[in-house]
Amino acid sequence: MVVKAAYANAEHDREIVLSRVIDAPRDQVFRAWVEPKRMFRWFGPRGFRCEVRQESEATVGAVWRFDMIAPNGHRFDSRMVFLEVIPNERLVLDHGSDKDDDPNRFRVTITFDQQSDGKTVLTLRQLHPSKAQRDGTIGFGAVELGYQTLDKMDEYLHGH
Repeated sequence: MVVKAAYANAEHDREIVLSRVIDAPRDQVFRAWVEPKRMFRWFGPRGFRCEVRQESEATVGAVWRFDMIAPNGHRFDSRMVFLEVIPNERLVLDHGSDKDDDPNRFRVTITFDQQSDGKTVLTLRQLHPSKAQRDGTIGFGAVELGYQTLDKMDEYLHGH
């Protein structure tokens, strides 16, 4: 499945973009995202952990179901559905709550670009269904929480 190119319909006002240089080869960074035994060890903001209910190989159509558990014990049921998997280059998935037809589900596109020094530029784009949802997501701190998640991935890759 080929997913529609970003910005085809002026989606800038519905998007959140995070980017970070990771001091690791892109195949390692990619594996940290697509191998459940790796991803669920670091995924989520500081203090959060994941409890997995369904996982499989990250292929087109695969579904991962899990709870993100906040430090106070609050559970956020989550579902990821993989739409595009290009090894070491690109992932596209839908992410939202674990219910069918979640109106707040958003599209995530992650690209993995190798620098000449062996580091990886990871760019994560969230495309929300509406500007209002995007604004609300930013309002509750999703950008900061997203960077905390990328920090945890970087620490995981470096064994901290």
